[in-house]
Amino acid sequence: MTSFSAPSSRRLGVLVVLLVEDEMMIAMLVEDMLRDLGCDVVKAGHLPRALTLANTAALDGAILDINIDGEMVYPVARALRARGIPFIFSSGYTAAMVPAEFKDVPLLPKPLEDSVLGPLMEETFGPTGRG
Repeated sequence: MTSFSAPSSRRLGVLVVLLVEDEMMIAMLVEDMLRDLGCDVVKAGHLPRALTLANTAALDGAILDINIDGEMVYPVARALRARGIPFIFSSGYTAAMVPAEFKDVPLLPKPLEDSVLGPLMEETFGPTGRG
């Protein structure tokens, strides 16, 4: 299990985070990182499930891989934005690949580092969730 080791290693509180990632090993790694931060994780590895969850699940935030099985995750991002749910993109792509409508969304570069994930989540989602 990966442990969070950032300088400010305080837990985020009980945030419910949607994780959209199609690579199983990456999804497991990020899920471990999120759980170490005290988050509850809802996972989706395919765009249809991700879109359903983005439209219906009680969420505090989301981490979205930009390319899911060859499809762009932007419909999920639009659904989250419409509901006022903050999100972070995760990708090996550069920020130049992100459409103008999402230029304000933080981009978590791959490979993911737990020392970057926690502070970026706290900045984007806030220190506490529903709990």
